[in-house]
Amino acid sequence: MSKGFQKLNVFLLGILLWSGMGEEIFWGRYPISRGLWAEENDRALLAALEDALSGAIGRAEKSVAAIALIPRTPPGSAMRWEDRPDAFGRRVSPPVQPGPMDPDFTPNQYATGVVIDPNGLILTAFHALPENCEYYVTTPDRKIYRAALKGADPRSDLAVLSIDAKGLTPIAFGDGQRVRKGQIVIALGNPYAIARDGQASASWGIISNVARKAPPQPDENDPVGKIALYHFGALIQTDAKLNLGTSGGALVNLQGEMIGLCVSLAAVAGYETAAGYAIPVDATFRRVVETLKTGREVEYGYLGVRRTSGGGPPSEGADGPGVRVEDLVPGSPAHRSGLRVGDVIRTVNGKPIYDFDSLVLEVGKLPVEARVRLEVSRDGRTTPIEVVLSKYPIRGRKVVSQRPPAWRGLWVDYLTGVVDATGRPMFTALPFDLGVAVTEVQEGSPAWQAGLRAGMVISHVGRTPVRTPREFQEAVARQSGPVEVRLADEPDQPVRIIPPGS
Repeated sequence: MSKGFQKLNVFLLGILLWSGMGEEIFWGRYPISRGLWAEENDRALLAALEDALSGAIGRAEKSVAAIALIPRTPPGSAMRWEDRPDAFGRRVSPPVQPGPMDPDFTPNQYATGVVIDPNGLILTAFHALPENCEYYVTTPDRKIYRAALKGADPRSDLAVLSIDAKGLTPIAFGDGQRVRKGQIVIALGNPYAIARDGQASASWGIISNVARKAPPQPDENDPVGKIALYHFGALIQTDAKLNLGTSGGALVNLQGEMIGLCVSLAAVAGYETAAGYAIPVDATFRRVVETLKTGREVEYGYLGVRRTSGGGPPSEGADGPGVRVEDLVPGSPAHRSGLRVGDVIRTVNGKPIYDFDSLVLEVGKLPVEARVRLEVSRDGRTTPIEVVLSKYPIRGRKVVSQRPPAWRGLWVDYLTGVVDATGRPMFTALPFDLGVAVTEVQEGSPAWQAGLRAGMVISHVGRTPVRTPREFQEAVARQSGPVEVRLADEPDQPVRIIPPGS
């Protein structure tokens, strides 16, 4: 045990003793006189807490950066300064406004980020980065950098910015899955753009609760009202003060390790507005961060169980936890695995399922093509079912700077994972095990010359059926000459022959 934590333990013992009633208090069965704790001891105990908090802040704040958000001015809409005389007849010069690279510049919008790579990668909350803005990052050494959005994922509400910097100090990740109520935590951020010099502000409190859900905010395009995966019941709740601009900051433990990424949730009538929330640093968080660091797309598992009712008891009186299957998506992994309407899903990989939200959360944490073991109750008996997940259709703006290479000018994806401009799945009229979706074709490429276009569905490469992008890539990798493909929506038409690239 470190010296700082020994001091903290002494401090907590002192609080217990000092909070007793009267002149005599008890430690277990043994009476202890309050007079044993003199004024010097009280100061030492408070100093121990200060040392623990200051030490944790010192270890973490060197990895916290301020983010300024500068709205882009549309062409032709720039404000013009009218050169006209003042009340004394003098010509007035336009005011000189500091630019984003000036330390005196005060942005109207701001956020916080944490360093995750010494070569200029900054992690933050995606919702804090409006699309029509330019981003500037101020590091703790007071340097200002223009930032580019390297990768962003609305499903996790995480994004990574890239700046031209070297030698930064990445934050240490802790274990956000092992936090407990009452644990002391510190929030580091940039409230109200105070940290224009890159020096983060700190607040402290405790973990109020764990595994919290976000208050739903449904609309006509999203009846569930929970876009991010963690909103389904994985958020950390804290009473540490998280003011405007703290989103994307670090929630750290007394070792200075980041256990959560601070987020701001919109206040909803009837909900406690004093609560702050953070995305926990768990296995899914780490997987998403590693993917975004490379600029690649983050993919999530998809089961294919739909909810049709508005609520009620999850398993309609069945013994123990569980959620009843109300509907299955045709051709989805759930449908192909043998799940039936009326089955009650009890566990996912051994974790109890209490409601539909917990089913979405446990499945959504897993990657594409993960093998999932379900425990299902059917006709009074428990049946294990293994499912290989497909790809979840993500709504919202994704930022992918590193795409996989095209094959002869062609990109394909899972049928389950493709959405249209409104964010709705594109191929709901087709069974999802029918083939792979053509998402883009380069004009003039061999695939373009063969007549392939975005929105088509390839069911076969030669005589080999393909249902996933991996199966498609394996099938075409074995062929070097012209390749025949068959389209699922043109079963009676001749195959398309894609010539080799030049």
